[in-house]
Amino acid sequence: MKIKSKILMIVLPILIVSLTLMGFAASLSARNGITQIATDFLKFKADSLENYAILQWSLLEDNNLTSNKEFVDAAMDSVESFAQSLIRSETEIIFAIDEDGTVMMATGEISLSSAEITNLADIYRKKEPGWFTLTLNDRIRVAQGFYLEHFNRYLFVSELRSVFYGSVLQIYYQSGLILFIAALVSVLLLGFFISYLTSPLSRMISVIREIIKENDLSKRVTLLYRDEIGELGHTFNMMSSQLEKAYDQVKNFAYKAVVAEKNEKRIRNIFQKYVPHDVIEQFFNDPEGMLTGSSRELAVLFSDIRGFTKISEDMLPEMVVESLNRYFEQMVDIILAHNGIVDKYMGDAIMAFYGAPVQHENDPLLAVQTGLDMLDELKNFNMWQLENNRPPFNIGIGINYGQVTVGNIGSEKKMDYTVIGDMVNTASRLEGLTKIYGRSFIISGSVYEKVKDVFPCQQLDIVAVKGRHQGIPVYSVQRQLSSQEKDLKQIHSEGMEIYYKRNFKEALNKFWKGQNLFPDDKLFQLYVNRCLKFMETPPPEEWDGVTVMDQK
Repeated sequence: MKIKSKILMIVLPILIVSLTLMGFAASLSARNGITQIATDFLKFKADSLENYAILQWSLLEDNNLTSNKEFVDAAMDSVESFAQSLIRSETEIIFAIDEDGTVMMATGEISLSSAEITNLADIYRKKEPGWFTLTLNDRIRVAQGFYLEHFNRYLFVSELRSVFYGSVLQIYYQSGLILFIAALVSVLLLGFFISYLTSPLSRMISVIREIIKENDLSKRVTLLYRDEIGELGHTFNMMSSQLEKAYDQVKNFAYKAVVAEKNEKRIRNIFQKYVPHDVIEQFFNDPEGMLTGSSRELAVLFSDIRGFTKISEDMLPEMVVESLNRYFEQMVDIILAHNGIVDKYMGDAIMAFYGAPVQHENDPLLAVQTGLDMLDELKNFNMWQLENNRPPFNIGIGINYGQVTVGNIGSEKKMDYTVIGDMVNTASRLEGLTKIYGRSFIISGSVYEKVKDVFPCQQLDIVAVKGRHQGIPVYSVQRQLSSQEKDLKQIHSEGMEIYYKRNFKEALNKFWKGQNLFPDDKLFQLYVNRCLKFMETPPPEEWDGVTVMDQK
């Protein structure tokens, strides 16, 4: 964008905004004044009409004729005649309605729809004077209304809104026209002065382009003025003289940079197969920082192939390697797609973590999405297994979230970027619980709190896994629940609530019901056995519902 355009973009909006604000203020002031006058005029008519109607009623009272319908109607006719005398335009209408919204008097033709009648009836019921916007004959009107108590009528002095605000619209039109003309004149004047001011710069640019085109650093810019533009030209001439001296140095630096970039790229390509991409990036950005560990909250995922030893015994070694490599490739792609880091392979198990070296706001959610996608992808993998006459894989997944130590751990000869801590061990134990509870995917309570609003979860137990004395709630998680699974979750939740209240007999009935409806569900059989055990040998008084697991 040229400097002329930039100056226009800076100065012109200032002028237009100033003119607009002035025009708007003047228009608003005029609009308020005109509107106030017109409003007062309608109110004056309404007040005059109301006073006249009150006077007519007073005459009836003075002559004891208020109960005589004939004289009351005559008085109302007199009010209508007076209303007719107040009309000053063809579009103005004064009319009266009864309690049903029916027009009982009008100075002009009125045809109402049912919705309009209903709206008028609502105004009548409130019997409050005021300013209204009404729709009559499918045209919008403004009106000043009041209630005539003695005649049981509600009167309106109305005018078409377009006529009422006609002068205001004219003011807006004129203000807009003036603003447009002022803006046009401003653009023309600005264009002229900007061209005058920037012409020396244009001549300077043409000289600089010649220098670039011919690669002749001996050319200099002619100094035309002793001002800031002249100073700019002088500075450019000084720079040109120094560029030639630095040219050889620049070539040397460029050569070294290319060599360094190639070396870095080669190192990245080699080590990306062994070290996560984010870890490599952090190493190049902060080599010294990679030597220190840090404490942070991470999500840790463990997955394991169930019964892999038996599977591998029934397959040829090369088939085992092929299947396992294919399985790892598909699962690792899912982990990486959700910003996870594959920490290590432990036989047929995978350990991954989320939140280091780059931390995200939703690391637990990313980990759970990974687990669900792994279970979905397992179906495709097993189809390939069956097509190749190989047994399907079943996996268990456990995820925990909490404080760990993360960094490069090992010796100077061999280091691993990994995570350690009690939270990591717990994640491994959660994966082991999948076999006990008959669920493929189990998460801890800390993960549940982060994903409960996204995915349906079911509390399975409060467990003290091996290596921990304190119990933690554990949950199963699914992408969505079928109607049958919703029934299962409801029955189990009701049974668990009773179970934790030590009412084992009633809880047993719930779990038996669930077992009868879902005989293949391992969870109900587990709690049936526990209830039978506690009914025979009740737990101690300090029992808090925690199940101690002695996992191997």
